[in-house]
Amino acid sequence: MCDFSQYGGPSEDWLAVEKTLPALSFDTSLGASALQKAVNEQRAQLAADAMRTLAPKVHIANHTIPTRDGSTIEARSYRPASKDAAETLPVYLYFHGGGFLFGSLDTEDATCSLIAINTGVAVFSANYRHTPDHVFPTAWHDAQDSFAWVHDNISSINGDASQIVVGGISAGGQLTASLVLEKQLGKALANYPPIAGQVLMIPCVAHLATYDQGPMKKMKSREVSSYVENEKAPLLPMSVVRFFYEQLKTGIPDLRDTKLNIVNATTEEVKGMPPTVFGIAGLDPLRDEGLLYAKLLAEAQVPTDVHLFKGIPHGARRFGDQLKANRKWDEVHQQGILWALSKPKATGKFEIKASE
Repeated sequence: MCDFSQYGGPSEDWLAVEKTLPALSFDTSLGASALQKAVNEQRAQLAADAMRTLAPKVHIANHTIPTRDGSTIEARSYRPASKDAAETLPVYLYFHGGGFLFGSLDTEDATCSLIAINTGVAVFSANYRHTPDHVFPTAWHDAQDSFAWVHDNISSINGDASQIVVGGISAGGQLTASLVLEKQLGKALANYPPIAGQVLMIPCVAHLATYDQGPMKKMKSREVSSYVENEKAPLLPMSVVRFFYEQLKTGIPDLRDTKLNIVNATTEEVKGMPPTVFGIAGLDPLRDEGLLYAKLLAEAQVPTDVHLFKGIPHGARRFGDQLKANRKWDEVHQQGILWALSKPKATGKFEIKASE
C-alpha cells in the first residue's frame, strides 16, 4: 500500500507568495463563462508581456485543423529561430491546462516559445475545445484529431514524424495520457507511427466519482491520500475540481474508462509504452494519482522519469520567478522532451526525484 504524504505541505517560498494573493482559488460563483473570460484575459496578458523578449527568437505560424464532427480548431506552431527554416526537427505536440475550461493559443505563447527556444524542437500547440460550450468527450477527440493532423501535415512544419513527443499540463496531461493509452491499445490512431514519448505535468488521470474504487484502494489509508490531505489546497482545492467536472458533464465513468480513468490500466495494457516524464506537485489533490500511474509504468518496464515538486500547489507555474521550484519545473518540462527523444532504457524501478 502506498503513502506519499511525505511530499505534502507548503514550502516557505509558497507561503511567501500566498500572502500576496487576493484569493487562493478561482471564484466559481462568477459562473463558468465569466470566469473563463477573466482568467483567459489575465493569462494572455502575462504571455504577451513575456513575448516582447521571446518573439524574435521563434518563428510562429497559425494552422486550422478539421475535426471529426465537421468543425475546426485552431493551432499554432513554434520553431526556434536558431534553426534553419528547412531543417527537419522533432515535434512536441502540446496541450495546455486549465480544467478543460481555461486556456487558448494566446495564453500558451510564452510557454511554447520557451520550449522551442530551449530544446531546439518544433512545438505544436492545439487549442482543443473547452467547456462550458463543449463537453466530454470533445476535447479528447480534438486531441486525437490534432495528432493525426500533425502526422498528415508533417512537412508543413518541417517535422520528423518518427520523433513526435506528446505532452501537456493538468487537463492537457490527461488528454496526453489518454491519447497515448488508447493508441497503445489500438482504440485510436492505430494507423499512425509510434509515439516517441509523453510528458505529463501535474496530470489528472483518475475520475473524481470513481476515485475510491481506483487510486484510493492502493493507498495506505484515506487520511494520507492527497484527496484528503490537499482537500483545501490553494489554487486547486477539491471544490474547484468538482466545479470543473460539473462543466465537463462526464457522468460516472466505468472504472476502466481509458479517457477518464487512465490510472486504472493494467500492467499488461501499459507494457511497451513510450518513455514517460512526470512532473507532480506535492501540494496537489492530483498528486497521488500521478504517482500511482508513474509507479504502474515504471514497474511495467516503461522508461520513466518522475519528478516531485515539494511545497507547491497545482498550477503554481503561473508565479514564475517568485518560486524557485518553477526553475526546476521548466527544466523537467523542457529537458524531459529531449530525454524522451533519447530513447532511454527502462530500469523497472519506481524512483521519485523530489526537489523543493
